[in-house]
Amino acid sequence: MRSSQPVLLVEDDTIDAMTVQRAFRDLKVTNRLVHVRDGEEALEYLGDSSNQMPCVILLDLNMPRMNGTEFLQIVKDNSFLKHIPVVVLTTSNEERDVTESFRRCVAGYIVKPVDYCKFVEAVKTIDLYWTLSELPGEQVRDTRKVAEAATTDRDR
Repeated sequence: MRSSQPVLLVEDDTIDAMTVQRAFRDLKVTNRLVHVRDGEEALEYLGDSSNQMPCVILLDLNMPRMNGTEFLQIVKDNSFLKHIPVVVLTTSNEERDVTESFRRCVAGYIVKPVDYCKFVEAVKTIDLYWTLSELPGEQVRDTRKVAEAATTDRDR
């Protein structure tokens, strides 16, 4: 990916998270992969001013505590976080999940392939897209405001 910022992986399944890590390694993706297990942990990460903001979020939908749809609603309603591209990477091919995700302005929706080679191709496509995409210049943000906004939105 063009940015040196980390990629935030929001995924509760350990095997799926290890598969993403392996695909990053096999593809030599240089971005650090930060793994959290659900939407609550993702908001905590995004709200911690000591953490670097991710260049993209890879989001599973079906998770405990706070699922991907709930997380997506909070992020996209937050003026400091909504600019972070989110790609849904999930096992769900339900039309309502696809529709709801795009209604919440995701950058993409990919159903996780079961076959590892196809999974690597999916990750390669994500990497290539975010390498080639032109994005607006990075905003200079006060990270304390990001942390406050993430906490405030989560508590609503």
